[in-house]
Amino acid sequence: MDNRLLSERSRVFERADPYAVSGYVNQHVGMHCIRLPAAGHPEASLNHRKFANLDLCRISYGGSVRVTSPALETIYHLQILLSGHCLWRGYKQEHYLAPGELLLINPDDPVDLTYSDDCEKFILKLPTTLLESICQEQRWHYPSQGVRFLQNHYQLDELEGFVNLLAMVCNEAETGDPLLRVQEHYAQIVGSKMLSLMKTNVSRESLCSQAASFERILDFIDNNLKQDISSEALAQQANMSLRSLYALFERHLGTTPKHYIRQKRLERIRAALVDPSCNVRNLTELALDYGFLHLGRFSETYRNQFGELPSDTLKRRGL
Repeated sequence: MDNRLLSERSRVFERADPYAVSGYVNQHVGMHCIRLPAAGHPEASLNHRKFANLDLCRISYGGSVRVTSPALETIYHLQILLSGHCLWRGYKQEHYLAPGELLLINPDDPVDLTYSDDCEKFILKLPTTLLESICQEQRWHYPSQGVRFLQNHYQLDELEGFVNLLAMVCNEAETGDPLLRVQEHYAQIVGSKMLSLMKTNVSRESLCSQAASFERILDFIDNNLKQDISSEALAQQANMSLRSLYALFERHLGTTPKHYIRQKRLERIRAALVDPSCNVRNLTELALDYGFLHLGRFSETYRNQFGELPSDTLKRRGL
């Protein structure tokens, strides 16, 4: 494993001043701070490659060193311990890493690591945008706070094929004539592999699951009531035929997509009309906001739904 994760062809420093190595990392990879013992003269080494939007590093400081940084915010930080040991400190917890273990630090977690004298690591840094784009492409769902890994350390033998994939990436990074599109393809594979092998807050339910699809369709409608939502657009969102979409609405709600959207828009308008804190300048503007282009037809539809005209609802708010 050691020989496959960045070779001497990627060497930037060898037996160098650790602070010079740290300065290079701060400039080219990410901000951090190192603290070394007062005694001794450790010698650090660093191999480094940029690969699409990934950073690949292999680093050793040659002495006991504590590495800290605030939360990386937009970067996931993955480390594989190649030799020695390393202490990771997190919120009310800590873990000693042994060779063959992998550590994963989320963007909102600070970094606090202590290397042993003989510690050497392979480090992969990848941006949050990469994992988010993979989720969007695969139609996987994650919370609004972003993708988060729920377990931060693994044995490599738990992650089938992952180290081999990283070795392939390193080999590709060290080729003489790198192709950006090939690199981007590899980066997508690395991110997808991480999301599939490791525990995350991402929901990877297949859109072929009708219950999961229907829930996402309703969320899409609720978040886009002011937009022009067609049944065709909903079918595309759910990755299903228009006929299957109609069957889904009939089975779950006993209605059509068009009728359901109109009902939700009317409910949203009524909520605005009865809420004293909602500034409604005029009914025409509110109706147009939700796609009702003919005020007379809108008023009649509203009365059929709620038993009164929208103007009456607005008047009652002032009582």
